[in-house]
Amino acid sequence: MKTELKAKFLQHILAKKKGEEGFTLIELLVVIIIIGILSAIALPSFLNQANKAKQSEAKTYIGSMNRAQQAYYLENTAFGSSITALAIGIKTQTENYTYKIDTSAIATQVGNNGASLKTALKSYAGNVVLSVLQNASSDASTLAILCETTAVGVGNNPAPAGTGTPLQPACPSSAFQELK
Repeated sequence: MKTELKAKFLQHILAKKKGEEGFTLIELLVVIIIIGILSAIALPSFLNQANKAKQSEAKTYIGSMNRAQQAYYLENTAFGSSITALAIGIKTQTENYTYKIDTSAIATQVGNNGASLKTALKSYAGNVVLSVLQNASSDASTLAILCETTAVGVGNNPAPAGTGTPLQPACPSSAFQELK
């Protein structure tokens, strides 16, 4: 009888352990709340990083256009009037931006623009100017600047805005700030 009692006792203990397996409702709720808090913190940061990656396309393209304009001026003594004339392999429109060259009425400067096509992205502009020193007509150099809009949103293509004597590159309007 003793062995029969031992067997029933062991069965009782095993049945009790099976009933205690798993998580309680409170434990599951705590885990779900913690996951919710972490995702609420991480998701905006993740989305912001994705937008920064998309904006780096425009920064790279406008910087390349600025350098290509400087090289084009050295070879042709005039700025390029189209992206294809610069021959740098940049598309005029991508999924996020449209690119355009704005040759002003003044032949000594040109604007390279990357207008945002999406409301979550910033627009970019570049300005390349021919800066001639006042006392030396033969000493001239091309100077460039890269500008970023101060707010996100679908952008436009502003005209270049070189200022001063000798001419210095400048951001097109108060909506743009210089990138350093």
